[in-house]
Amino acid sequence: MRRKTFDKLQEWKDTSNGKSALLVRGARRVGKSYIVEEFAKQCYKSYILIDFNLADEQVRDMFIHDLNDMDTFFLKLSTLYNTKLYERESVIILDEVQLFPRARSAVKYLVADGRYDYIETGSLISIRKNVENILIPSEEDKLDMYPMDLEEFLWALGDETMYPLIVNCFDKKKPLGQALHRKAMNLFRQYLIVGGMPQAVEAFVQSKDFDKVDRAKRRILDLYRDDIRKHAGSYAMKVEAIFDELPSQLSNQNRHFKLSSIDQGARFDDYRDALFWLSDAMIVNNCYNSTEPNVGLNLNRDRTLLKCYMADTGLLISHSFDENGIVSEEIYKKLLLDKLEVNMGMIIENIVAQMLASRGHKLFFYANSDRENKDNRMEIDFLIAKSKISNRHNISPIEVKSGKNYTLSSLNKFRSKYAEQTHIPYVLHTGDLAEKDGITYLPLYMAGLL
Repeated sequence: MRRKTFDKLQEWKDTSNGKSALLVRGARRVGKSYIVEEFAKQCYKSYILIDFNLADEQVRDMFIHDLNDMDTFFLKLSTLYNTKLYERESVIILDEVQLFPRARSAVKYLVADGRYDYIETGSLISIRKNVENILIPSEEDKLDMYPMDLEEFLWALGDETMYPLIVNCFDKKKPLGQALHRKAMNLFRQYLIVGGMPQAVEAFVQSKDFDKVDRAKRRILDLYRDDIRKHAGSYAMKVEAIFDELPSQLSNQNRHFKLSSIDQGARFDDYRDALFWLSDAMIVNNCYNSTEPNVGLNLNRDRTLLKCYMADTGLLISHSFDENGIVSEEIYKKLLLDKLEVNMGMIIENIVAQMLASRGHKLFFYANSDRENKDNRMEIDFLIAKSKISNRHNISPIEVKSGKNYTLSSLNKFRSKYAEQTHIPYVLHTGDLAEKDGITYLPLYMAGLL
């Protein structure tokens, strides 16, 4: 599986030159260990991978007692793993480092020694608990890894030409044309229902069998439930309740997460840690209401009104249709042909959230439920800020439309009320690219280019 993370690893290696370690973070089964080891194989003379899921007491003991004598530390490590280390030509991988925080703390001294490079991998599950009593190294760069994006998915299918065309049309603001747009939408729907978890993509590429794809995704969902029960501590029941409730919450008309559906009378403070745990684990993408859409979206964040999207839309589909333990081939085919009579809005909005998050956007929306003035009453699905902030026109409102017939009343209200703040209004829809009345209409498969 070709991943863009590989290029980012190479960039880190070239710029760091041994002055910092790299922590690659991401959800379980997103492909962190695989791509880091592939990078080590291709870009170093030798490497040692220490998997803290498997590392025995002898290996762990070295990080506690031998760091004051680096020569002995590396001799022991080289012998235990039967691998010769070469100065400035070898890398040591600390895999699932959050399971042994003392190794993460040791990075400070290993980097200072300067002989080798260091890459850590880990999910952020129980990260707060696992850093309470250690020194977080300042010599640590961080790289977040997400499920495969649309371009990586197309690479896996062996398609090297479609995405460059999509980028070209986006840059020039030109439509693809009927035939190519239809092909791009068909590929996008495949990505939508398979998702970006490497095991699911591999199953699809090898078999084109949706039963096998669904089983791969269901194994990941089971792993997430096991992780919740194992690592979420005293609020595991609340985390699992939120996790199980995600599909029904997203099927609500406005997608807002209503805690009252889990526990009548529940307050945000009661579930805050549980919501943040899922976000830290990168199982979900939280999207917050920005009450005043201007330069600093985060400055006006309402932490109590949020949407909670699954980080991978393929997993959301398996999570949503699980009454019989597996999503049938028939349901997948109807999703592929856009013939399934379900609330597609939640699925489409989730994939847009996923594509924006993997692009590096923090997720925000705008909601105003003013009961007295209907001109103020509106909801915008997403807000993004320009990369270079100017005095005016910094915020782009984004409306996501899953059907062919839709209105834009909220978007027009937003443009009127926040004319000074509005940059480019976008509508993401199933149609081709178009520009009309100051609004840019983009096909859904271009969401990751914003």
